[in-house]
Amino acid sequence: MRVLIIGSGGREHALVWKIASSPLVSKVYCAPGNAGIAGIAECVNIKAENLNALVEFASDSKIDLTIVGPEAPLIAGIVDLFEAAGLPVFGPSSGPARIEGSKVFSKSLMQSAGIPTAAFWICATPAEAKECVQQYYSVAAPDTRLVIKADGLAAGKGVVVASNNEDAYRAIDRFMEERVFGSSGDMVVVEECLTGEEASIMAITDGRAIVPLLPAQDYKRALDGDAGPNTGGMGAYCPVPVISNDIVQFTVDRIIRPAVLAIRDLGIPYRGALYAGIMITPDGPKCIEFNCRLGDPETQAVLPMLKSDLVPLLMSVIDGSLDDATTEWSNGASVCVVAASEGYPDSFDPGRDVSAVIGRPISGLEEASALTDCLVFHSGTRLLDDGATTVTSGGRVLSVTGFGEDLLSAAGRAYGTIDKVTFAGMQYRKDIAARALQ
Repeated sequence: MRVLIIGSGGREHALVWKIASSPLVSKVYCAPGNAGIAGIAECVNIKAENLNALVEFASDSKIDLTIVGPEAPLIAGIVDLFEAAGLPVFGPSSGPARIEGSKVFSKSLMQSAGIPTAAFWICATPAEAKECVQQYYSVAAPDTRLVIKADGLAAGKGVVVASNNEDAYRAIDRFMEERVFGSSGDMVVVEECLTGEEASIMAITDGRAIVPLLPAQDYKRALDGDAGPNTGGMGAYCPVPVISNDIVQFTVDRIIRPAVLAIRDLGIPYRGALYAGIMITPDGPKCIEFNCRLGDPETQAVLPMLKSDLVPLLMSVIDGSLDDATTEWSNGASVCVVAASEGYPDSFDPGRDVSAVIGRPISGLEEASALTDCLVFHSGTRLLDDGATTVTSGGRVLSVTGFGEDLLSAAGRAYGTIDKVTFAGMQYRKDIAARALQ
């Protein structure tokens, strides 16, 4: 088989690494890829948002399977174009992908399908949103927090946890008045803030059958102790001790399956990966959000734990035979730590000139990549024209995943490996998996 993977981040590097290990695969392409991916696949200089060029490449290159990594091309309709051209592709079409593309659509779907979630209010104007906040805080306890979510895509940064009126008003102004995320701020969702242990449960579905992957826990905040702004994700670990098999089954039965069925009832079957972000509250698991693809960095922690071949699993979604699919998982644990550029995520806000914080040479990659029980996935890297120098090219630069018989040994290997790597301004959290270890 000839396989094309679309995207350029750590998730895509993990997918390329896993797909390339399949005995069914003879050639792997990645568009556009990165410096690390270039070592195991042929990188194609086509950006993920250039949908028509990707369709043309897949057709001309006789690609047998295309896997779409990022959410933006899914929401833009890349699967619709591939299917219209008769090209096998893994991922949901644009209709179902709205479950991530619109918080308003997602929360409304949860409500109509009876999926347990936080109380929420949909607001179409800044005045309406601020009035909602004012009314909420007029009766709420002093330490109560609210969550303000931009409706559309915002690279994982369109969510603000507000501790008071002023925080909430500032988020509303940034999203709806200053338009920092453009049309994604046309509407906002004001939502009660759930408390408890958070987890990511990703599943593969063909619109009928559902195969859950191992649960992971993601770290969204930039700084240790869950301080600082929200990011695209600073690390993850797998499995999650507080997520029992019963909780996974509850999530499949009460959160993921109702969403798949509700979307099917709209006439747009969901086929691909569906990610449920859940919170284990005192009232039981509740859904925080849905994503229409595999998570990043969760994929970098979960996929290396999968012993069985990923390719037949993905192909069974395309041909509708997921009922017969099986998965086999490794024992032990994995911990993924993300190394990010200086000032991330603020230094990568829309409209910022990022030239001062990218293009920095990375040293120690060869030594780190040679270590056993550890994988170095590239997220935001590129090769200079000399073909030998790898430099930073994004906010999240590397995802370093360590493995071990337990979380303690896995974390030790991840941090031991990331300490071999350096670039100017490099930052990473020092507490990935710390809660589980405690």
